[in-house]
Amino acid sequence: MRGSSRDGVAAALMAAALFGVGTPIAKLLLPGTGPLLLAGLLYLGAGIGLSVLGLVRRAPREAPLRRSDLPLLAGVVLAGGVAAPVLLLLGLEQLPAVDASLLLNLEAPFTVLLAVALFGEHLGARSLVATVLIVLGGAVLSGGSTDLGGRWLGSALVIAACVGWAVDNNLTQRLSLRDPVAITLVKTLAAGTINLTLALATGHPLPAWSRLTAALALGTVSYGASIALAVHAMRLLGAARQAALFAVAPFAGALAAVPLLGERLEPVAAALMAAGVVLLARERHEHEHAHEPLEHDHLHVHDEHHAHEHAGNVALVEPHSHPHRHERLSHAHPHVSDAHHRHGH
Repeated sequence: MRGSSRDGVAAALMAAALFGVGTPIAKLLLPGTGPLLLAGLLYLGAGIGLSVLGLVRRAPREAPLRRSDLPLLAGVVLAGGVAAPVLLLLGLEQLPAVDASLLLNLEAPFTVLLAVALFGEHLGARSLVATVLIVLGGAVLSGGSTDLGGRWLGSALVIAACVGWAVDNNLTQRLSLRDPVAITLVKTLAAGTINLTLALATGHPLPAWSRLTAALALGTVSYGASIALAVHAMRLLGAARQAALFAVAPFAGALAAVPLLGERLEPVAAALMAAGVVLLARERHEHEHAHEPLEHDHLHVHDEHHAHEHAGNVALVEPHSHPHRHERLSHAHPHVSDAHHRHGH
Protein backbone atom coordinates (compact mmCIF):
# COMPACT_ATOMS: atom_id res chain seq x y z
CA MET A 1 0.00 0.00 0.00
CA ARG A 2 1.30 3.44 -0.85
CA GLY A 3 2.17 5.85 1.95
CA SER A 4 -0.83 8.12 1.30
CA SER A 5 -3.20 5.17 1.52
CA ARG A 6 -1.64 4.04 4.81
CA ASP A 7 -2.08 7.57 6.14
CA GLY A 8 -5.71 7.53 5.00
CA VAL A 9 -6.41 4.22 6.73
CA ALA A 10 -4.81 5.47 9.97
CA ALA A 11 -6.79 8.73 9.86
CA ALA A 12 -10.07 6.90 9.15
CA LEU A 13 -9.55 4.46 12.04
CA MET A 14 -8.62 7.23 14.47
CA ALA A 15 -11.68 9.24 13.41
CA ALA A 16 -13.87 6.18 13.94
CA ALA A 17 -12.41 5.49 17.39
CA LEU A 18 -12.91 9.07 18.59
CA PHE A 19 -16.50 9.22 17.34
CA GLY A 20 -17.39 5.73 18.57
CA VAL A 21 -16.18 6.34 22.11
CA GLY A 22 -18.26 9.52 22.19
CA THR A 23 -21.57 7.67 21.67
CA PRO A 24 -21.91 6.01 25.12
CA ILE A 25 -20.54 9.16 26.79
CA ALA A 26 -23.17 11.24 24.98
CA LYS A 27 -25.86 8.87 26.30
CA LEU A 28 -24.66 9.61 29.84
CA LEU A 29 -25.00 13.36 29.14
CA LEU A 30 -28.51 13.16 27.65
CA PRO A 31 -30.50 13.23 30.92
CA GLY A 32 -30.95 16.84 31.96
CA THR A 33 -29.64 18.16 28.66
CA GLY A 34 -31.84 16.89 25.83
CA PRO A 35 -30.97 15.88 22.25
CA LEU A 36 -31.18 19.29 20.53
CA LEU A 37 -29.21 21.17 23.19
CA LEU A 38 -26.60 18.40 23.50
CA ALA A 39 -26.12 18.33 19.71
CA GLY A 40 -25.53 22.07 19.76
CA LEU A 41 -23.01 21.85 22.61
CA LEU A 42 -21.13 18.96 21.00
CA TYR A 43 -20.66 20.79 17.73
CA LEU A 44 -19.97 24.10 19.45
CA GLY A 45 -17.26 22.40 21.51
CA ALA A 46 -15.77 21.02 18.31
CA GLY A 47 -15.80 24.49 16.73
CA ILE A 48 -14.19 26.12 19.79
CA GLY A 49 -11.44 23.49 19.90
CA LEU A 50 -10.67 23.90 16.21
CA SER A 51 -10.68 27.69 16.56
CA VAL A 52 -8.00 27.42 19.27
CA LEU A 53 -6.03 25.09 17.00
CA GLY A 54 -6.28 27.67 14.23
CA LEU A 55 -4.72 30.30 16.50
CA VAL A 56 -1.69 28.18 17.39
CA ARG A 57 -0.95 26.30 14.19
CA ARG A 58 1.28 27.67 11.48
CA ALA A 59 -0.34 29.27 8.45
CA PRO A 60 -1.81 26.33 6.50
CA ARG A 61 -0.53 25.50 3.04
CA GLU A 62 -3.88 23.89 2.24
CA ALA A 63 -6.18 25.13 -0.50
CA PRO A 64 -8.67 27.58 1.09
CA LEU A 65 -12.43 27.32 0.90
CA ARG A 66 -14.01 29.37 -1.90
CA ARG A 67 -17.39 30.98 -2.50
CA SER A 68 -18.22 28.23 -5.00
CA ASP A 69 -18.02 25.71 -2.13
CA LEU A 70 -20.97 27.29 -0.27
CA PRO A 71 -23.70 24.98 -1.69
CA LEU A 72 -21.74 21.87 -0.69
CA LEU A 73 -20.95 23.36 2.73
CA ALA A 74 -24.63 24.12 3.30
CA GLY A 75 -25.53 20.52 2.49
CA VAL A 76 -22.83 19.22 4.83
CA VAL A 77 -24.00 21.45 7.70
CA LEU A 78 -27.69 20.65 7.31
CA ALA A 79 -27.41 16.91 6.66
CA GLY A 80 -24.47 15.97 8.88
CA GLY A 81 -24.30 18.81 11.38
CA VAL A 82 -27.92 19.59 12.16
CA ALA A 83 -30.22 16.70 11.17
CA ALA A 84 -28.05 13.60 11.78
CA PRO A 85 -26.73 14.28 15.33
CA VAL A 86 -30.15 15.37 16.61
CA LEU A 87 -31.75 12.25 15.09
CA LEU A 88 -29.07 10.05 16.68
CA LEU A 89 -29.52 11.58 20.13
CA LEU A 90 -33.30 11.29 19.85
CA GLY A 91 -32.83 7.64 18.96
CA LEU A 92 -30.44 7.13 21.90
CA GLU A 93 -33.23 8.27 24.21
CA GLN A 94 -35.32 5.35 22.94
CA LEU A 95 -32.65 2.63 22.57
CA PRO A 96 -29.80 1.06 24.56
CA ALA A 97 -26.38 2.24 23.39
CA VAL A 98 -25.45 -1.18 21.95
CA ASP A 99 -28.67 -1.32 19.91
CA ALA A 100 -28.00 2.15 18.57
CA SER A 101 -24.47 1.01 17.67
CA LEU A 102 -25.95 -1.86 15.67
CA LEU A 103 -28.01 0.56 13.62
CA LEU A 104 -25.16 3.05 13.21
CA ASN A 105 -23.41 0.46 11.04
CA LEU A 106 -25.92 1.32 8.33
CA GLU A 107 -24.01 4.56 7.72
CA ALA A 108 -21.29 2.60 5.92
CA PRO A 109 -23.47 0.79 3.34
CA PHE A 110 -25.55 3.94 2.80
CA THR A 111 -22.36 5.92 2.13
CA VAL A 112 -20.96 3.22 -0.15
CA LEU A 113 -24.24 2.98 -2.06
CA LEU A 114 -24.34 6.72 -2.70
CA ALA A 115 -20.61 6.89 -3.51
CA VAL A 116 -20.74 4.10 -6.08
CA ALA A 117 -24.18 4.73 -7.56
CA LEU A 118 -24.18 8.53 -7.73
CA PHE A 119 -20.60 9.79 -7.45
CA GLY A 120 -18.59 7.43 -9.64
CA GLU A 121 -16.44 5.74 -7.00
CA HIS A 122 -15.22 2.17 -7.36
CA LEU A 123 -15.06 -0.70 -4.89
CA GLY A 124 -13.52 -4.04 -5.77
CA ALA A 125 -14.68 -7.46 -4.58
CA ARG A 126 -12.25 -7.45 -1.64
CA SER A 127 -13.54 -4.07 -0.45
CA LEU A 128 -17.13 -5.25 -0.71
CA VAL A 129 -16.36 -8.38 1.32
CA ALA A 130 -14.50 -6.26 3.88
CA THR A 131 -17.45 -3.87 4.16
CA VAL A 132 -19.84 -6.79 4.73
CA LEU A 133 -17.56 -8.24 7.44
CA ILE A 134 -17.34 -4.92 9.27
CA VAL A 135 -21.09 -4.35 9.13
CA LEU A 136 -21.79 -7.95 10.24
CA GLY A 137 -19.40 -7.46 13.15
CA GLY A 138 -21.33 -4.40 14.22
CA ALA A 139 -24.59 -6.30 13.93
CA VAL A 140 -23.31 -9.05 16.22
CA LEU A 141 -22.44 -6.41 18.86
CA SER A 142 -26.06 -6.27 19.94
CA GLY A 143 -26.48 -10.04 20.02
CA GLY A 144 -29.80 -9.60 18.25
CA SER A 145 -31.19 -7.69 21.23
CA THR A 146 -32.75 -4.90 19.20
CA ASP A 147 -36.50 -5.35 18.95
CA LEU A 148 -37.25 -3.34 15.81
CA GLY A 149 -40.96 -3.96 16.16
CA GLY A 150 -41.19 -2.74 19.73
CA ARG A 151 -38.69 0.08 19.33
CA TRP A 152 -39.49 1.17 15.79
CA LEU A 153 -39.36 4.88 16.58
CA GLY A 154 -35.85 4.87 18.06
CA SER A 155 -34.62 2.58 15.29
CA ALA A 156 -36.13 4.78 12.58
CA LEU A 157 -34.48 7.86 14.10
CA VAL A 158 -31.00 6.27 14.14
CA ILE A 159 -31.45 4.93 10.59
CA ALA A 160 -32.42 8.42 9.44
CA ALA A 161 -29.28 9.77 11.14
CA CYS A 162 -27.23 7.25 9.15
CA VAL A 163 -28.79 8.50 5.91
CA GLY A 164 -27.94 12.07 6.91
CA TRP A 165 -24.30 11.19 7.59
CA ALA A 166 -24.10 9.18 4.34
CA VAL A 167 -25.15 12.31 2.43
CA ASP A 168 -22.70 14.37 4.51
CA ASN A 169 -19.84 11.93 3.76
CA ASN A 170 -20.32 12.11 0.02
CA LEU A 171 -20.71 15.89 -0.07
CA THR A 172 -17.66 16.30 2.17
CA GLN A 173 -15.59 14.10 -0.14
CA ARG A 174 -16.30 16.62 -2.93
CA LEU A 175 -14.72 19.26 -0.65
CA SER A 176 -11.87 17.14 0.69
CA LEU A 177 -9.16 18.82 -1.42
CA ARG A 178 -9.74 21.96 0.67
CA ASP A 179 -8.26 22.56 4.12
CA PRO A 180 -9.84 19.82 6.33
CA VAL A 181 -9.59 21.99 9.47
CA ALA A 182 -11.36 24.89 7.70
CA ILE A 183 -14.12 22.56 6.46
CA THR A 184 -14.62 21.11 9.93
CA LEU A 185 -14.54 24.54 11.57
CA VAL A 186 -17.32 25.88 9.31
CA LYS A 187 -19.40 22.74 9.80
CA THR A 188 -19.08 22.57 13.57
CA LEU A 189 -19.56 26.28 14.33
CA ALA A 190 -22.55 26.54 11.98
CA ALA A 191 -24.17 23.34 13.24
CA GLY A 192 -23.48 24.18 16.89
CA THR A 193 -24.92 27.68 16.53
CA ILE A 194 -28.05 26.47 14.71
CA ASN A 195 -28.81 23.63 17.13
CA LEU A 196 -28.06 25.71 20.23
CA THR A 197 -30.22 28.60 18.99
CA LEU A 198 -33.12 26.24 18.23
CA ALA A 199 -32.80 24.61 21.66
CA LEU A 200 -32.78 27.90 23.56
CA ALA A 201 -35.60 29.31 21.41
CA THR A 202 -37.79 26.32 22.25
CA GLY A 203 -37.30 26.73 25.99
CA HIS A 204 -34.44 24.34 26.76
CA PRO A 205 -32.34 25.82 29.60
CA LEU A 206 -28.58 25.44 29.70
CA PRO A 207 -27.49 22.46 31.84
CA ALA A 208 -25.36 22.63 34.97
CA TRP A 209 -21.82 23.95 34.48
CA SER A 210 -20.22 20.51 34.93
CA ARG A 211 -22.47 18.92 32.30
CA LEU A 212 -22.02 21.88 29.94
CA THR A 213 -18.20 21.73 30.08
CA ALA A 214 -18.26 17.95 29.70
CA ALA A 215 -20.38 18.28 26.53
CA LEU A 216 -18.07 20.93 25.07
CA ALA A 217 -14.99 18.81 25.85
CA LEU A 218 -16.58 15.72 24.32
CA GLY A 219 -17.46 17.69 21.21
CA THR A 220 -13.89 18.92 20.83
CA VAL A 221 -12.54 15.36 20.69
CA SER A 222 -15.32 13.12 19.39
CA TYR A 223 -16.66 15.56 16.80
CA GLY A 224 -14.00 18.17 16.03
CA ALA A 225 -10.90 15.98 15.87
CA SER A 226 -12.89 13.06 14.45
CA ILE A 227 -14.42 15.06 11.59
CA ALA A 228 -11.10 16.68 10.64
CA LEU A 229 -9.43 13.25 10.50
CA ALA A 230 -12.35 11.82 8.50
CA VAL A 231 -12.11 14.63 5.92
CA HIS A 232 -8.39 13.96 5.58
CA ALA A 233 -9.10 10.24 5.10
CA MET A 234 -11.75 10.97 2.44
CA ARG A 235 -9.19 12.96 0.48
CA LEU A 236 -6.78 10.02 0.46
CA LEU A 237 -9.23 7.10 0.16
CA GLY A 238 -12.51 8.33 -1.29
CA ALA A 239 -15.85 8.38 0.55
CA ALA A 240 -16.75 4.70 0.05
CA ARG A 241 -13.52 3.23 1.42
CA GLN A 242 -13.33 5.75 4.25
CA ALA A 243 -16.90 4.87 5.24
CA ALA A 244 -16.10 1.16 5.35
CA LEU A 245 -13.21 1.83 7.74
CA PHE A 246 -15.30 4.27 9.78
CA ALA A 247 -17.74 1.41 10.41
CA VAL A 248 -15.48 0.30 13.28
CA ALA A 249 -16.80 3.29 15.27
CA PRO A 250 -19.57 1.19 16.90
CA PHE A 251 -16.89 -1.30 17.98
CA ALA A 252 -14.99 1.48 19.74
CA GLY A 253 -18.27 2.60 21.28
CA ALA A 254 -19.00 -0.92 22.51
CA LEU A 255 -15.58 -1.16 24.15
CA ALA A 256 -16.24 2.10 25.99
CA ALA A 257 -19.77 1.02 26.91
CA VAL A 258 -18.49 -1.98 28.89
CA PRO A 259 -17.10 0.07 31.80
CA LEU A 260 -19.36 3.11 31.30
CA LEU A 261 -22.76 1.43 30.86
CA GLY A 262 -22.13 -2.16 31.99
CA GLU A 263 -22.81 -3.62 28.55
CA ARG A 264 -21.34 -6.86 27.23
CA LEU A 265 -18.78 -7.06 24.41
CA GLU A 266 -19.29 -9.83 21.86
CA PRO A 267 -15.94 -11.47 20.86
CA VAL A 268 -17.32 -12.74 17.53
CA ALA A 269 -18.02 -9.13 16.54
CA ALA A 270 -14.45 -8.17 17.33
CA ALA A 271 -13.10 -10.96 15.13
CA LEU A 272 -15.39 -10.07 12.20
CA MET A 273 -14.59 -6.37 12.32
CA ALA A 274 -10.86 -6.95 12.71
CA ALA A 275 -10.89 -9.27 9.68
CA GLY A 276 -12.75 -6.65 7.65
CA VAL A 277 -10.37 -3.84 8.58
CA VAL A 278 -7.28 -5.94 7.78
CA LEU A 279 -8.77 -7.02 4.45
CA LEU A 280 -9.66 -3.46 3.52
CA ALA A 281 -6.29 -2.05 4.63
CA ARG A 282 -4.46 -4.63 2.50
CA GLU A 283 -6.50 -3.98 -0.63
CA ARG A 284 -4.46 -3.36 -3.78
CA HIS A 285 -6.20 -1.93 -6.85
CA GLU A 286 -3.95 -1.46 -9.89
CA HIS A 287 -4.54 -1.29 -13.63
CA GLU A 288 -3.74 0.82 -16.66
CA HIS A 289 -5.83 3.98 -16.51
CA ALA A 290 -5.97 7.43 -18.12
CA HIS A 291 -6.14 10.81 -16.39
CA GLU A 292 -8.10 13.32 -18.42
CA PRO A 293 -7.06 17.01 -18.37
CA LEU A 294 -8.14 18.62 -15.09
CA GLU A 295 -7.71 21.97 -13.37
CA HIS A 296 -8.06 22.36 -9.59
CA ASP A 297 -6.37 23.55 -6.40
CA HIS A 298 -5.17 21.41 -3.49
CA LEU A 299 -2.20 20.57 -1.29
CA HIS A 300 0.34 18.52 -3.28
CA VAL A 301 3.95 17.61 -3.86
CA HIS A 302 5.61 17.20 -7.24
CA ASP A 303 5.10 13.58 -8.23
CA GLU A 304 4.07 11.83 -11.41
CA HIS A 305 0.58 13.33 -11.10
CA HIS A 306 1.86 16.86 -10.50
CA ALA A 307 4.57 17.58 -13.08
CA HIS A 308 3.73 21.21 -13.79
CA GLU A 309 5.49 24.53 -14.04
CA HIS A 310 5.08 27.35 -11.50
CA ALA A 311 4.44 31.02 -11.87
CA GLY A 312 6.98 33.32 -10.23
CA ASN A 313 4.75 34.06 -7.21
CA VAL A 314 4.19 30.43 -6.16
CA ALA A 315 6.25 29.18 -3.21
CA LEU A 316 8.37 26.15 -4.07
CA VAL A 317 8.30 24.74 -0.53
CA GLU A 318 6.51 21.38 -0.57
CA PRO A 319 3.82 20.49 0.09
CA HIS A 320 2.03 23.55 -1.26
CA SER A 321 -1.27 24.45 -2.89
CA HIS A 322 -2.10 26.59 -5.90
CA PRO A 323 -4.36 26.30 -8.96
CA HIS A 324 -2.73 23.90 -11.41
CA ARG A 325 -3.55 21.88 -14.50
CA HIS A 326 -3.17 18.14 -15.04
CA GLU A 327 -2.40 17.13 -18.60
CA ARG A 328 -3.64 13.84 -19.99
CA LEU A 329 -1.61 10.95 -18.56
CA SER A 330 -1.84 7.18 -18.96
CA HIS A 331 -0.08 4.83 -16.57
CA ALA A 332 -0.59 2.02 -14.06
CA HIS A 333 -0.07 2.10 -10.30
CA PRO A 334 -1.96 1.21 -7.09
CA HIS A 335 -4.76 3.74 -6.47
CA VAL A 336 -8.12 4.38 -4.79
CA SER A 337 -11.16 6.49 -5.78
CA ASP A 338 -9.67 9.83 -4.78
CA ALA A 339 -10.12 13.09 -6.66
CA HIS A 340 -7.49 12.11 -9.24
CA HIS A 341 -8.83 8.63 -9.96
CA ARG A 342 -12.50 8.79 -10.94
CA HIS A 343 -12.49 6.58 -14.03
CA GLY A 344 -14.41 3.68 -15.49
CA HIS A 345 -13.42 0.05 -14.98
